[in-house]
Amino acid sequence: MNLMDMLMRGGVIMWPILLCSVVAAFVVIERLLVLRRARMDAGQFMLKLKSIYRHGDTTAVLTYCSQKDAPIANIVRKGVLKHGQGEAKVREAVENAGREEVFHLERRLPILASIGGVAPMLGFLGTVTGMIAAFQVIEQQSGVVSPQALASGIWEALLTTAFGLIVGIPALVIYNYFVARIRRLVHDMEVTSNEFLDMLDAGVLPPGNNNDEPVLSAVTRAVTPPEDEFFRRKGS
Repeated sequence: MNLMDMLMRGGVIMWPILLCSVVAAFVVIERLLVLRRARMDAGQFMLKLKSIYRHGDTTAVLTYCSQKDAPIANIVRKGVLKHGQGEAKVREAVENAGREEVFHLERRLPILASIGGVAPMLGFLGTVTGMIAAFQVIEQQSGVVSPQALASGIWEALLTTAFGLIVGIPALVIYNYFVARIRRLVHDMEVTSNEFLDMLDAGVLPPGNNNDEPVLSAVTRAVTPPEDEFFRRKGS
């Protein structure tokens, strides 16, 4: 008996379970790609950043951050773009960027968690309805039913539970794995953000003034992604 035959014999509940497996596979692949892009050696990044900062070259800092497609680099870049507008603006930009990056990292994870809980429950529902149907057949035959027919009805009813667990258990395990990885990334983001703010407080980067703004505006146009440029214009 192949997989399609088992799906057909499992009843109508098998199709929602199959849909859950497809959605779970999509979320897992998409989140793996996102987390792979987000991976970065925070220690090496900060060492390089401090080396650039010692020369007081804001343009080089922005260029270096823009070359790294990772949450940590995006947070630092948003903070540097506010350099010259005061420490409060820089801190606010870093905090807002951090919340945005965490949101993107956690996106679609609730779907995976829901599948981890819903798929086994759908399996149990399919088993219950299948057992009800099997006992209805026994009742219709006045209790005179062969053990072979009874066993056939029971194992067909149990198929949905098996498939529900096959989908739900890996979804739950992978969800917890993603949560652990995201927590580690968030920790690295917090540490890096604090180090970046400490660098500003220590005066490693020359304090901003009005003369810095034309230079930063030119650098911003060169390294800021199109969506940032759009929102910057809308706000002006």
